This record gives sequence, structure tokens and C-alpha cells, in this order.
Amino acid sequence: MTLVSLGGARPRVLHAARRPALVLVAHGSRDAAAAGTTREVAAAVRAARPELDVRLAYLGLDGPLLAEVLDGLAGSAVLVPLLLSRGYHAGVDLPAALAGAPQVRGVVAPPLGPDPLLAEALADRLWEAGWAGEPVVLAAAGSRDPAAAEDVRAQARLLARRLGVAVTPGYVAGAGPRVAEVASGGAAVAGYFTAPGDFARLAAAAGSGVTAAPLGAHPAVVRVLLERYAAGVRAVARTGGARAGEKP
Repeated sequence: MTLVSLGGARPRVLHAARRPALVLVAHGSRDAAAAGTTREVAAAVRAARPELDVRLAYLGLDGPLLAEVLDGLAGSAVLVPLLLSRGYHAGVDLPAALAGAPQVRGVVAPPLGPDPLLAEALADRLWEAGWAGEPVVLAAAGSRDPAAAEDVRAQARLLARRLGVAVTPGYVAGAGPRVAEVASGGAAVAGYFTAPGDFARLAAAAGSGVTAAPLGAHPAVVRVLLERYAAGVRAVARTGGARAGEKP
């Protein structure tokens, strides 16, 4: 670090290498509860790592939008999607937004799932809801992207190992079996959602048994977010990040 004095003013400390900003990118929702939960996640990340510059941004429906947050940044950043699987947002929208901010050198971290820590969080939400050992449906939003479905299936396997029971993926939209189809017979529904909203409500309505709350600001979710950020920081250090037209 270097001490700098300007015109006799009190010296101020300049750090030779600032940590990249952590930009937490959420999907956005018309549901006020979703925005509240997302802010809780961001607050939990800040509480866990108070030295970090944590910014919250949305892809749509809520503000500030990602482009606005990136416009206010200079230097380096790691975009950490509050998304649970691969898909168009993670693979196209986020890299495009970063490319549109030429003053920022940064990387886009992978989505949160699949991850064993998310299985821990899902299991806790089930136990909180009164789960008694019955089979489980992992209820996800759904996507036409085969990679997204692959990620959900992988997360279902991780949750099955955690619980020791059968876990079947079910979807609210997109391709694949609907939650109502696979939740018949009293299976519990584990909501594979980061926050409340339309998808979480539809999944809950489709089940006939125990329904777990979305992941929210569970400590395991915060740990995954910070792991994704740490990997992104290493990538920025290794490659210098990416500007428009570059790939890290």
C-alpha cells in the first residue's frame, strides 16, 4: 500500500491491489417478497465479508439493473449469478452485459448449482417444513436449455445422497415433467428457487404434501456465493479479466 499526500492534505491510503467488486446478479421479480429475500442474501454476503465491495444488480423487473451497476464501476469485478443452473441468462446475458462495460475488467462466475452445499440448504428447508422421510420432488423453474436440465438432475442426485431417499426433478415451466406429475402420492416438494415468487408458488400449489421454502439467505447459499467469487478473483488475477470482445 502507498501513502499519498495532495497539497499538504492529510495522507490517504491507496491499496496497490484492490479486491474485485462482487456483483451479485439476480433474475428479478414482480414479487416484492423476492426482492426482499434477494436483499437479505446480499446483506448476508456483506456480513460474512465486510471488506468486500458487494453490489446487487438485477437482470430485469427490479432495480438497479446490471448495466446500471456496471456503469458505476471501474477496475475489476466478479459477476456472481444468483442463478441455480446454466442457461441463457448465465451463458449469454451476463457475458454480454460485462462486454458492454469496457471500463470493467472482470469475469462471470458459474451459477450456484449444482453444489453439495445447496443439497445441505435444501435438506434444511425440508426439515424446517416438517419432512418425515418421504420421497422428494426437486421443483425447479424449468428451461429449454438441456444444460439447465442436466444441472437440475445433478442437484437432485446430490440431494438424494444427502437425504437417503429418492429425489425426482420436476419443473414449473420449460421442458421436462411437471411438478404435479411427479409429486402425486404425497411426495415432499423441495423448492429449488433462490427466493419467493410465481415459480415457487406454482410449485407449492402443485404438491400435495410437505412443501419447503425457497433457499433464501441460507448460510450454505452464502458459502457457495463466496466460493464462486473466490474462484472468479483467481481468474481475474490469472487472466486480467475480460474487456469487451475478450474472453477470460
